[in-house]
Amino acid sequence: MSEPATQIIGIGNSFRSDDGVGPWVADRLSKAGQPAQVHAGDGTGLLDLFSTGGTFVLVDATRSGAAPGTTVRLDAAAGPLRADLFHYSTHRFGLAEAVETARALGILPRALTVYGIEGRDFGAGLGLSAPVAMAAETLVRQLDPAQ
Repeated sequence: MSEPATQIIGIGNSFRSDDGVGPWVADRLSKAGQPAQVHAGDGTGLLDLFSTGGTFVLVDATRSGAAPGTTVRLDAAAGPLRADLFHYSTHRFGLAEAVETARALGILPRALTVYGIEGRDFGAGLGLSAPVAMAAETLVRQLDPAQ
């Protein structure tokens, strides 16, 4: 039996400018035939995904104070995520909290890579700022073996 494909999950809210970078990347990859989906809810929904097993790549916006468009790659299976790097959802249970809860429950995926792209604008609106869009394009090329 073959290994299941890596699931790519774009996290964020497409109606809040750069917070939509995760869904933007997932949408582009899905249209290119990659196993990608959008997760726009709070972090508790990620626990259901994690409990299915497999390998995951998560893409989300960060707010660390770095230059907009800066991309970080983290191995979440190897150690805790910094809670201050990824902002909370409206329910105050975001990506970092979901990962650490999954770790405590013993359902953390065996392979879990997180890409964070530093946002500039998180206000209401559609579309990504220029530096975030450039970083998102680069990440799509990295994650899509056909490109």
